[in-house]
Amino acid sequence: MKKLGLLIIILAVLVSCDTTVNRESTKKAKNIILLIGDGMGATQIYAAMSVSEKPLNIEKFKHVGFHKTYSINNYVTDSGAGGTAISTGNKTANNCVATDSTGKAFKTILEYAEESNLATGLVSTSSILHATPASFFAHEKDRNDYENIARDFLDVDIDLFIGGGKKQFINREDKLNLIDSLKARKYIVLDDLESFSTETEGKFAVFTAEEHNLSIMEGRGNMLPEATKKAIKVLSKNENGFFLMVEGSQIDWGGHDNDIDYVITEMIDFDKAIAEALEFAMQDGETLVIVTADHECGGLTLVGGDMKTKTIEVEFSSDDHTSVMVPVFAYGPGAEEFGGIYENTEVFEKMMVLLGLK
Repeated sequence: MKKLGLLIIILAVLVSCDTTVNRESTKKAKNIILLIGDGMGATQIYAAMSVSEKPLNIEKFKHVGFHKTYSINNYVTDSGAGGTAISTGNKTANNCVATDSTGKAFKTILEYAEESNLATGLVSTSSILHATPASFFAHEKDRNDYENIARDFLDVDIDLFIGGGKKQFINREDKLNLIDSLKARKYIVLDDLESFSTETEGKFAVFTAEEHNLSIMEGRGNMLPEATKKAIKVLSKNENGFFLMVEGSQIDWGGHDNDIDYVITEMIDFDKAIAEALEFAMQDGETLVIVTADHECGGLTLVGGDMKTKTIEVEFSSDDHTSVMVPVFAYGPGAEEFGGIYENTEVFEKMMVLLGLK
């Protein structure tokens, strides 16, 4: 019994030492680029991998985990609750963005980063006021209250945002002109990505559409990867580091439409944005790249295909979100922390630790 007791004590000490070493040896990241494929489950990724003529950039990640997506009031989350879990570390009710169901605000990682003098940015292929990007800067009980969400931009000091949604800044029921308000806060306001020069110093509000951007199939072109590249170039000028969230919004919309071509074209476009993030991180050495989703959409199933002819056969079980776990891919300092299965709120917690934020 004494020997058994001694062995248990030794094992306990070893486990404790391993945990301590892991915490101390985890290298902090200077920058984080978080890419969220809205509605992107493992099947959406594999569908794009199956038909792509060349390997996807997402295949370069060696550290992979899964997170659980349910919200506080529903087994199936929406983008508001899903985004809030990732941006604040708090589960909330569907429809809320960075608040609880009573409207109490949750502080976001973007706000923590601003307080620590990091540069911050958001990029989206939807309106920049849509639920996922909104959950990083706004605090509203109703994700559809776009006018209030737009006004919330005036309460943060984000360095740049790129996306649609200009309409809610100027064509408002309260008659406010938030474009003028942004300019008064020294933002350079632009109406297209082409005129956005990364050589210019300042804060940027880049509107790429009156409301949502076009889909790839409708002619959006290289907007997302180009916006990602430009955002990284601007934010990386900050010697303290930066936090950037990039959303591939319309993978989700293809799932809602049960349109596999829509899903795949948006997935491949999102992968091009991942390429821009990885290229910077590989050269920089201090940047953590995280790729994940807020939820899966469409209940996509691959029921057949041919890797030689790059064809697939698919079925959708839903035209809405589903409850399945979604993958998390990580590259760079601290990437090993993202392996395993955990709550979606832990993505926030891990990012906070790795950026050294409090």
